[in-house]
Amino acid sequence: MRATLERAALLKALAHVHRVVERRNTIPILANVLIRAGDGGLRLQATDLDLEVVESVAAEIGQAGATTVPAHTFYDIVRKLPDGSQVSLEMGGERGTLVIRAGRSRFTLQTLPDTDFPDLAAGELPVRFAIGAADFKRLIDKTQFAISNEETRYYLNGIYLHAVDSSGVALLRAVATDGHRLARVEMPAPSGAVGMPGVIVPRKTVAEIQRLVEDPEGEVQVELSPTKIRVSIGQVVLTSKLIDGTFPDYGRVIPSGNDKRLTVDRLEFKSAVDRVSTISSERGRAVKLSLADRKLVLTVTNPDSGNATEEIEVDYDNDPLDIGFNSRYLLDIADQLEGDTALIRLADPGSPTLVQDRDDAPALYVLMPMRV
Repeated sequence: MRATLERAALLKALAHVHRVVERRNTIPILANVLIRAGDGGLRLQATDLDLEVVESVAAEIGQAGATTVPAHTFYDIVRKLPDGSQVSLEMGGERGTLVIRAGRSRFTLQTLPDTDFPDLAAGELPVRFAIGAADFKRLIDKTQFAISNEETRYYLNGIYLHAVDSSGVALLRAVATDGHRLARVEMPAPSGAVGMPGVIVPRKTVAEIQRLVEDPEGEVQVELSPTKIRVSIGQVVLTSKLIDGTFPDYGRVIPSGNDKRLTVDRLEFKSAVDRVSTISSERGRAVKLSLADRKLVLTVTNPDSGNATEEIEVDYDNDPLDIGFNSRYLLDIADQLEGDTALIRLADPGSPTLVQDRDDAPALYVLMPMRV
């Protein structure tokens, strides 16, 4: 195998591919990236057996062939090479080595046979649709913060992507929850997505898709089966297993009778919560919201370090109410809202609270209160 290509092109492709590779591997081949030189370019491939990323990059091929080298070492070498350099890759004369040359630098890496490299066979993917990159990224960005880290409830360790019919309108909806908060974002369903199976996309796959969607003007091709998802973005193809589980009926936790409406300036509210939570304990993080006529008082009490209060003007003309929330969760939701104001609908101190930009906004957040 012999190939020559621009450092910048190789680095960009390796940056996409090498992140899939875990730092610690019990199976040596999984620490490697597969390099295949063929018609008109190089094909780089990495996998952890649950997730696979493949990227094609233009290169001058002197001789076709394939091998595998340690992914993180290869990436670090290319990253440290001078800008604008041409990188030459060649199988060494000695068996089992790859020689990397750029300018006056020369590296020799140990290889493992490409025939040992596992292929994540996707099988048949019957559902196919195209979606704008900005729309797809938005579905993920606005929900991923609520993904659960609790391994025992593995079916919450991802984003539930599914199509729904709402009053005769087909919608593509993304939902994530950790039991304390829930994020739901929807958009008109692309043609091809209608009737798709509800799938749970794992947390690591979600994080990789977020990083791969670099051009908001582009288009993303999505292919699905009940067990696998494939996402194609430009020259990058990501294939992943899906979480094999049943996502809970989240509709039951979205309150419909919350009649106390609080409208607040989003940035002012976020800054106030951030300031008073400075005093909260790492474990408790509770902030109390005391609502009265057109006034909100935020209070944090920490027996070990003191207390903090801040008052802000709000649009609220209902019965006085005291309710507590995890300050970190409040800040996470405030970060996702896009408008100048936040609409918070409350019922009582023990019931779920609804947060949106405005009525009928495509993004909706539910937050469980805390005792304060």
